[in-house]
Amino acid sequence: MPAFDLIVVGSGGGPDETNLSGYLLKPCDAAWNDGIIALEAGSGLGALRHIMKRDPNIFGERPPDADPASFTPLTVYSNVKCFLLTHAHLDHIGSLVMAAGTLGGVRKRIYGSPQTLRDLESVFSGRVWPKLATYDENDPLLRLVYHAIHADGKYNVVFPNISVRMMTISHGMNDCGSYDGSCFFVRHDPSEHEFLFFGDVEPDSVAVKPKNIAVWRTAAPKIPHILSTIFIECSYQSGRPDGELWGHLSPAHLVQELVTLATEVVMTRKASTSRSGLRPRKKQRKNAMSPEALHGALEGVKVYIMHCKEQFSTERPINHVIGDQCRELLAPHQLGVELLTADQGMKIVI
Repeated sequence: MPAFDLIVVGSGGGPDETNLSGYLLKPCDAAWNDGIIALEAGSGLGALRHIMKRDPNIFGERPPDADPASFTPLTVYSNVKCFLLTHAHLDHIGSLVMAAGTLGGVRKRIYGSPQTLRDLESVFSGRVWPKLATYDENDPLLRLVYHAIHADGKYNVVFPNISVRMMTISHGMNDCGSYDGSCFFVRHDPSEHEFLFFGDVEPDSVAVKPKNIAVWRTAAPKIPHILSTIFIECSYQSGRPDGELWGHLSPAHLVQELVTLATEVVMTRKASTSRSGLRPRKKQRKNAMSPEALHGALEGVKVYIMHCKEQFSTERPINHVIGDQCRELLAPHQLGVELLTADQGMKIVI
C-alpha cells in the first residue's frame, strides 16, 4: 500500500539554477490542498511554473472549466506547512529565501539541524536578505518559524501522520573543519513505511570522519518491508578524482556505498536467524563477506539518484548519463536493487 506522493520540483546539483534540489511531499491518502512538506528548497515557484505548464494535472485532474488563474505555483506553495532542509547551501535553500516574503497560507516551520538553522539565520539577517524568519512561535509579524531537530535517534512529528528521524552525514570540509549535513528517515506513521532521503554526502572511503555506515546500519533491519526507497546524490560522472569530489559522490563511490548497505542487510539477517535459534551455516567476519553472499540483498529496493551536476556538454540529461554509469558498475554485484533517476517534473509514489 503506497504511503507517500512526491513531486520532483528540481533534482539537479547546479550550476543550472533552473533545476535545483526541491521536492513536494504528502501522504498518499491526503489531498495536496490538505498540506504539503517541502523537502529541500533549491528550486521552487519558477521551476514549478514550467512543470505545471507541461503537466497541468500533476496535482490531480482539474475540471475542464477551471480558471487557470485559480491554481498557480503560489497556490501550491501556500499549502506548504513546513520546509525540511538537509543543510543550508544555496542550491538547497534558494527558492525559500527568494519567496519568503510572498508565501501565502499558514505560518510555516523550517525544520533542520541546529547548524542548518544557524546558517540560514545568517542569510535572513537583514543584510543578505531581510529578516523573515524567527524562533518565536508567537511572533505575529514573521511567517517562517525555525524549529531545530536533533540527531538523537528519535522521530519528530513534522506534519500530520509524518515523522522524521535525522542523522548526521559528512559533506566534506570547509575552513572550520568537517562540514556536516543531514539525511532523513521519513516515516508514514499509520503504516510505519519509511523512505530515506540524503542531503549532499561524501563517501565514507574519503571522509575524515565516516558517518554513512551508521545510516546504513540503521536502515538495514528495515529493508525492504519497512524501507524500500532511497534518494541519494551522485553529483559527478565517472573518473572524477577523489580530491575533487568536494563532499559529493561519483558512480564508483555510490556503488561502494550500496555494497556496504547490502553487507549490513545480510549481516542483520544472519544475526536475526541466529537469534531465532537457527544457526547460520558459517559465521563470517564482517570483512570476509563474499560477493555471492550479497546477491539479491537489496531486492525490492529502489534507489533514486539526484543532485547530478550539469556540465552543459552532454546531449542526454546529465542524470541519465550518470545513472547509466552507476548501473554499469552496479550490475556485476547483482544486489537486486533498482537504480532510477529523479527527473524534474516526475511524480513518484512511495
